[in-house]
Amino acid sequence: MPELPEVETVARDLRRHLLPDGGGRGPVIVAARVVWPGTLRDRDPGAFMAGVTGHRVEAVGRRGKLIVVDLNGGAFLTIHLKMTGQVFVVPAAVPHDPYERLALVLDDGREVRFRDIRKFGRIGLYSADDNPFDGLGPEPLDPRFTLREFRSLIRGRRARLKTLLVDQSFIVGVGNIYADEALWRSKLHPLRSAATLRPDDERALYRHIIEILSEAVDRRGSSIDDYTAPDGDGAMQERLEVYQRTGEPCPRCGRPIRRIVIGIRATHFCSYCQRLSAADRLSGAKLLATMTPRPGASPAGRTAGRKGRLWVDLDGAGSLGRTANEAAKARARAAQTKTAAAARRAAARAGGAATGAGTA
Repeated sequence: MPELPEVETVARDLRRHLLPDGGGRGPVIVAARVVWPGTLRDRDPGAFMAGVTGHRVEAVGRRGKLIVVDLNGGAFLTIHLKMTGQVFVVPAAVPHDPYERLALVLDDGREVRFRDIRKFGRIGLYSADDNPFDGLGPEPLDPRFTLREFRSLIRGRRARLKTLLVDQSFIVGVGNIYADEALWRSKLHPLRSAATLRPDDERALYRHIIEILSEAVDRRGSSIDDYTAPDGDGAMQERLEVYQRTGEPCPRCGRPIRRIVIGIRATHFCSYCQRLSAADRLSGAKLLATMTPRPGASPAGRTAGRKGRLWVDLDGAGSLGRTANEAAKARARAAQTKTAAAARRAAARAGGAATGAGTA
């Protein structure tokens, strides 16, 4: 699911397309087309179409994982991309995509189209008196979000760190990808209790949350699976150290990256660099028992309980207990998946050409 960097990238791209002069004189919405009513928060196409028609786009921003489109008169739209939502600004003459769920028709001959293969995304229309952001935590990239505020939020909490970081009422915008990366950079185990953090741990986690999110924004987010933005894919996926790298050598110590599932979320970490206390190991024993690859199960240059080779010494063959042929097949499958996802994103950016249906 797109996180803060991806949503911020989409919002910035939309702003460039809809408000090229940076002011509040964007295009006027002259009509709306609701292809699938379930995309709407209130599931009322008639009210939505009547509510947006005639309004001018004045600003495009973000709150947490929501794109926010301000309209004149105090009304505003929220767009939640969820897993496969995509937004594009295209000429009205571009052929309709089979996965188009909603479109805003503009007075300049263009349309803002919301495309969503899995139909999880949601769009809401609100008035100035509404507050759909109630309950959301602070923005981590807001200059006002200081180490002092972070400490005031985390102290007294007993939740596991991974669970806490993806809680949008704690801080907004962090999900699976950047929680795993921030914890790895901070050398903190995802199952560790927030109550056990020392001041240095708090400082490291605060710094690395901001660092990883800022870097990802600069790189336009991580184009994993179906995420893309109006002006193209992101590049942060090439810089991720642990996310979706199960079994690969940890860049710090060379031991294999582990994977467990915490609250239906896949979680990636290095069990050597990110140590866990005896108390947290005991409370997380059931989750740790599901860890892949299992400690001691990888025969490549390592015996259980002994230090493995450094990552620069590993050739990758058999690193997950696979034969060289099995490893080659696994790499080929991963490459095919990556290629297929890239093809889906390219087809979507082309405006939903016929190839889009074949690659989705």
